[in-house]
Amino acid sequence: MADPVLALREIARLLEKRGGQTRRAQAFRRAAGVLTDLDPAERARIDATRAWATLPGIGATTAKVIGEAHSGRLPGYLAELEASDGPLAPDNPVRDALRGDLHTHTEWSDGCCPIEEMVLEASRLRHEYLAITDHSPRLRVANGLSRERRLAQVAHLRALDAQLDGFTVLAGIEVDILDDGSLDADDDVLAGLDVVVASVHNKLAMDAEAMTARMVRAIANPHVDILGHCTGRLVAGDRGTRPPSHFDAEVVFEACRQFGVAVEINARPERQDPPDDLLALAASMGCLFSIDTDAHAPGQLEFVALGASRAEAAGIAPERIVGTWPVERLRSWAADHQTVFPFE
Repeated sequence: MADPVLALREIARLLEKRGGQTRRAQAFRRAAGVLTDLDPAERARIDATRAWATLPGIGATTAKVIGEAHSGRLPGYLAELEASDGPLAPDNPVRDALRGDLHTHTEWSDGCCPIEEMVLEASRLRHEYLAITDHSPRLRVANGLSRERRLAQVAHLRALDAQLDGFTVLAGIEVDILDDGSLDADDDVLAGLDVVVASVHNKLAMDAEAMTARMVRAIANPHVDILGHCTGRLVAGDRGTRPPSHFDAEVVFEACRQFGVAVEINARPERQDPPDDLLALAASMGCLFSIDTDAHAPGQLEFVALGASRAEAAGIAPERIVGTWPVERLRSWAADHQTVFPFE
């Protein structure tokens, strides 16, 4: 008998890797969880009677997968996905040099899975570290974490990290840049985190001068480490398309350079942010970069290959990408990378 739980989870991973399949993938992950949570005696009874479809959370498709795996066969659905699977982008020196991912989400905010599942997949991809950066409270549509929930998550992350050998879980946040450039989190909370990604999520159409000032003030905040998906654009996917916001890119990237804040190369297929022209500009200005998946599901951690491919095409050397650094250097940089801002 093959392991139905592993088959269900592998289907979910492959769907997530394709992008735009998170809801369908969740059905397979839920089914795997239902089987895992069954009492052994009840699981044996269900298996003996092949009554998987009677369980809440298991439908016709997932029951078929379970039945095929239970009979020792490779489930047909999994076989189809494996046959069409392949690398998202060719290997390159940037991908080979990457050690971790610094922008990911879990079920604590708008991700689909527990922290532990994200960590397991990151380890499978041979990462050395992973930052969990769930949303800040103002982003209610993404179930942003209140101060109390954030502190509880940090305690959970610290405890999990202490149990791991050879892998580091970093406590982080994707904090909203508010309209005036302030951040949607208390200073003492931000100070207790390993990684702070600051992103604009609302009023993306404000005029360029105001957006520039908004972003520069956020970059100047001593807690900010990474400027997330700087234009906010969407070029494809289930959410449709969205034009990029407008700002003075030279001013914003010079602020990043002066403060040592990394410009994120957001690897999500629907974002591809910054656009090629802005990526080239930031590279020419001497900015640091962070290649991040913005993953909301384990399979999306493989998006890292897409970001690495864009970085290589832009001629960005691996040593300018903070995710290639050993975790000790990364933490040291994140703790103290501010310099005097020359524009004030």
